[in-house]
Amino acid sequence: MAKKGKRYNEISQKVDKMKVYTPEEALELVFDTKSAKFVETVELAVRLGVDPRHADQQVRGTVSLPHGTGKTVRVLAITSGDNIQKALDAGADFAGDDEYISKIQGGWLDFDLVIATPDMMPKLGRLGRILGTKGLMPNPKSGTVTTNIEQTVTEFKKGKVAFKVDKLGSIHLPIGKVDFSKEAIIENFKVALNQIVKLKPAASKGQYLKTVAISLTMGPGIKIDPLLAGSFVAE
Repeated sequence: MAKKGKRYNEISQKVDKMKVYTPEEALELVFDTKSAKFVETVELAVRLGVDPRHADQQVRGTVSLPHGTGKTVRVLAITSGDNIQKALDAGADFAGDDEYISKIQGGWLDFDLVIATPDMMPKLGRLGRILGTKGLMPNPKSGTVTTNIEQTVTEFKKGKVAFKVDKLGSIHLPIGKVDFSKEAIIENFKVALNQIVKLKPAASKGQYLKTVAISLTMGPGIKIDPLLAGSFVAE
């Protein structure tokens, strides 16, 4: 295991690993855990009371953060005809049809998100091994397969985030940058967690929010009382 730096160790002492914080305490404390020379991302991690092996306990969706993520997302739109120019006008970094499918097959992956119109999905199927393993394959449930290419591109460029529960029953998503105001991070936290709560599967029994934590990219995790977190976002 790599040895932690002196700065990290000093910051870690500010976080009581045995304590479960209130949302207010955690959202205040996260700003005191800056250690990197770059602008770190504030990350939300939630472990859910679901069994992802069952289709009826999958949790997958999108959330439009009111203050965005602070990250510039490189969007590739796979579409055809007039929709290509519409996607570019809406802010897509790249837009096209077969030419981009061929580029991806050749190893090109200089993008963060793929949005596609339904007519292109049969062709994208051949890229399953490439895009699927990297979590980039467009999917209706994540809002990345759409008939309204303009609106979808605009929303994701402004800070819409797609998320999916992993094999361990956890969801990780960015909720801003450490140079955001505390108010902006609080609002993004509430909206993100509220959306996850809304997507609770009917098949999920017992406590849904098992653990909730926030951290910076290079900082220690700050545990939040899951019951208080649920009440906090409902305010």
